[in-house]
Amino acid sequence: MARALSSPRILANKTRKCYRPSMAVRTCRVTCRDAQGVEHTIQITAQSLFEAVAQALRVFREHDWSDDPNSGSASVVVMVKSAEVEHRVRIKDFQTWLKSAPKSPKEMALKRRLRDILGP
Repeated sequence: MARALSSPRILANKTRKCYRPSMAVRTCRVTCRDAQGVEHTIQITAQSLFEAVAQALRVFREHDWSDDPNSGSASVVVMVKSAEVEHRVRIKDFQTWLKSAPKSPKEMALKRRLRDILGP
């Protein structure tokens, strides 16, 4: 009996963990194909899959970009994009670092590989 009672509690805890009120906002590309076979894509930000779908359908309807995609067989594709990270490195700083003494065997191997890439 104790075993049967513990399973629902564990499941309930896992379920609650999945639905956090403060979910991260993600950038998504949502694509929908209309009745004529034309694909329409929009980039939006959303906190959930269904929010991404709702926002995209709203925009598609508002801008008359497509026939109403509400038919039962219609579907949308939602691609969640990873965060884009941009780095700026001054070439002088890169060269200074490359010439400096390595601080670990891993860094030594990396510098050797980068020198090989750069060539003579």
